[in-house]
Amino acid sequence: MLESADPARFAVNSTVHDADALPTVADNGTRVHWPQDAISRTLTVTDAAGGTIASHEVDVVFPILHGSWGEDGTVQGMLELVDLPYVGSGVLASALGMDKHFTKSMLSQAGIAVAPWRTVNRLDWQRDERAVRAAAAELGSSVFVKPARAGSSVGVSRVTEADDLGDALTIAFAEDDRVLIEAAVTGREVEIGVLGGGPGEPARASVAGEIVVTGRDFYDFAAKYLDAPGIELVCPARLTDDELARMQDLAVRAFDAIGCEGLARVDFFLTEHGFVVNEINTMPGFTPISMFPRCWDASGMGYPDLVDELVRTAVARHAR
Repeated sequence: MLESADPARFAVNSTVHDADALPTVADNGTRVHWPQDAISRTLTVTDAAGGTIASHEVDVVFPILHGSWGEDGTVQGMLELVDLPYVGSGVLASALGMDKHFTKSMLSQAGIAVAPWRTVNRLDWQRDERAVRAAAAELGSSVFVKPARAGSSVGVSRVTEADDLGDALTIAFAEDDRVLIEAAVTGREVEIGVLGGGPGEPARASVAGEIVVTGRDFYDFAAKYLDAPGIELVCPARLTDDELARMQDLAVRAFDAIGCEGLARVDFFLTEHGFVVNEINTMPGFTPISMFPRCWDASGMGYPDLVDELVRTAVARHAR
């Protein structure tokens, strides 16, 4: 943190919160300058005129960022280049976790159940629409269409009528050139937090939380970020001891399968046939009311201790 900085000089001017818009941040010209080499660990903030507002040595970076240029390995690669320790997964695991196609491919290879899917690109759709529609039909009468590399349910649509597939693909292709068509899975939506151990220590999983959907088709962007109704987050989830143990084992296996480090939230469907992994979030939401911290709080590790462990683990990992 840049503790000597004057908060009044930073641009954090949010709009009035309403149900249809996210808060915005005005650009008043302030800039954060990362170290330019692996020798200096100085982070500098300048104002619009180029004057220095604050300058401090950085011990470790906690990149609580979502989406492209945040949790997809790009920021992690930059931090590697300037030799700054950071919390969370490295370049490869971050990129894999962000890409739904490759996450599913890796998990399937590891023997972990995922929802059946087909991946298509723009050219596939333009060249042979009939083949894409046939592939979608093979997945069932209800499918989800998702950008391969977008988070927070951005660009995701549920399709229950074949005629709506084209519109759903258009929405998804606006976010990514590759899109997944995924079979809808019937089951409870349950999530679990995983913490990677320090050097030589195994990863471990928290208790589980559950997303109870009561008035929406699915847990979409509006429910996640605009406080739209129809969603309840329950933690801990009501699971038997055997179900929780199985889920924890699968979560750690999924974490290890793509090479995660530090932390992740693994999202499941609990179906009548068992657990199906939906996705892995290598940098999950981290507000005190987000599911990842809530799961660890319910497991006996409060928010300050959770942050402390993650920072200490990142520093220890960098020192190897």
